[in-house]
Amino acid sequence: MKCILLCAGYATRLFPLTENFPKALLEIEKGKPLLDYILDEVNSIEEIDEIYVITNDKYYQHFVDWKREKSFAKPIIVLNDHTLSNDDRLGAIGDINYTIHQANIDDDVIIIAGDNLFNYHLKDVVSYYQEKNSPVICGKKLDDMNLLKRFAVASYDEEGRLTKLVEKPEVPESNIGIYATYIYPRRILPYFDKYLEEGNQKDAPGYFVEYLYKKEPVYVYQFQGECYDVGTHESLKEVRELYRK
Repeated sequence: MKCILLCAGYATRLFPLTENFPKALLEIEKGKPLLDYILDEVNSIEEIDEIYVITNDKYYQHFVDWKREKSFAKPIIVLNDHTLSNDDRLGAIGDINYTIHQANIDDDVIIIAGDNLFNYHLKDVVSYYQEKNSPVICGKKLDDMNLLKRFAVASYDEEGRLTKLVEKPEVPESNIGIYATYIYPRRILPYFDKYLEEGNQKDAPGYFVEYLYKKEPVYVYQFQGECYDVGTHESLKEVRELYRK
C-alpha cells in the first residue's frame, strides 16, 4: 500500500502565515508540525511501504528541508506539481492523479489531506477496508447543519455502503460529514484518468467519490474521535491550544 499526503494547496485563508510557508509544516506543538502528527498514524500501518508528499513549486523546498532534517520510519518521496499559485493549481484530484503517474503507482493507496489533524486510528480504517475490499471513506456524525454545508455529506445503508454523497450541499440530507482520508484498491486508480478526461471538478476530493460510488461499491467508516481541518487562523489557534494542553 502507498500513502499520498496532499500538501499542494496554497492556504490563502491562513495568510500571512502561509504566504511563503506550507500549512502542513506549521507547528502545532513546539518543534512538531501538523504533518508529523499524520505521519505518526501512517507509520503505524505495516502495509504502507512508501509515502508520497505532493506539494507545489512555491513550497517544495520547505518540504525537502523538512525531510532532510528528520529521520523517518518509512521512505518518503516529495513531489513537486510545478504549479506556482492558486490560479494554476492542479486541485486535489489533479494532484492525486499526478502522483499516481509520476510515481508509477500500481498498488492500493491511502490518501490523506495534509491539513487534517485527527486522533482516530488509521489502523482501524485499514482493517475496515480489508474487510470490505472496496473503496473506503471516513465520516463522522456532525450536528451543526451550517458546518455540514462545508463538507461532502454521505448517506449509507446498514452494511455501510454509500448510497448518496453530495459535496458541499445547500441542504444536507444526512448528518454524516466526510473527512479527507480515503483508501482505494489498485483497481480503482484508472478511474482518476477517466474522471479528469471527462472534464469533472478537480479540486475537492469528495467530487471524485461522488462520481465513483455510482460505478463501484464505496463504504463509509464512521470514526470515533476528532478530526480538525486546519484551514483558518481560528482553527489553527484551537488545535494549538488543545494539543499544547
